[in-house]
Amino acid sequence: MTDRNDGADQQGGAVPPYGQPDGQATPPPYGQQPTYGQPTPPPYGQQPTYDQQSHGQPTYGQQPPYSQPPQGPPYGSGGPVPLWAPLYGAGPVDAVKRFFTKYADFSGRASRSEYWWVVLANGVLFFALSIVGFVAGYPGSTTDVDGTLNPGPGFIPFGIVLAILFFGTFVPFLSLGVRRLHDVDLSGWLLLISLFPYLGSFVIFILSLLGPKPRGARFDRPTA
Repeated sequence: MTDRNDGADQQGGAVPPYGQPDGQATPPPYGQQPTYGQPTPPPYGQQPTYDQQSHGQPTYGQQPPYSQPPQGPPYGSGGPVPLWAPLYGAGPVDAVKRFFTKYADFSGRASRSEYWWVVLANGVLFFALSIVGFVAGYPGSTTDVDGTLNPGPGFIPFGIVLAILFFGTFVPFLSLGVRRLHDVDLSGWLLLISLFPYLGSFVIFILSLLGPKPRGARFDRPTA
């Protein structure tokens, strides 16, 4: 007598158990709920990771982006840092631009990079002009009895430029120093201690090296 399943065996396919439709997975053990559309769990000992493009669904074999820093600036929605706010990590060009743009602005804060790039640029410029002026004024120079050197006529144009540079940057340097103290959460009036010879300047130097303090934001004056 011929078995009725011979036709299925001859076609090379396995015959499903009685009552189970062909092409479906074996039902789960008794008491376990079936799951549909969920990914296959990872091998033993492997932790699932989450891909940003899978909308929270676990994917396996990918590294999680947990170490990535948060993106986006702290001000606005992707625009530049406003002028009233401190610019942390400022470059020399941006620092000098802010120095002259905020010429007499004693409110707000200034980052260490804003402050020290301007101080460095000013020091280099003064030093270069002084050296060139000394060389230009050496011919015709005289020496006093106490040893003081009086440069010759060639130093005069450089002396004028140095005087203009000093008086032209006096006010913005005061405002920059006040804003740097604000970033450390200190009053700008502390800048007056620089009037004490040597010691006052040394104290201001130390204070200008300090890092920013969150409470320094109380000195900000946001503008529209």
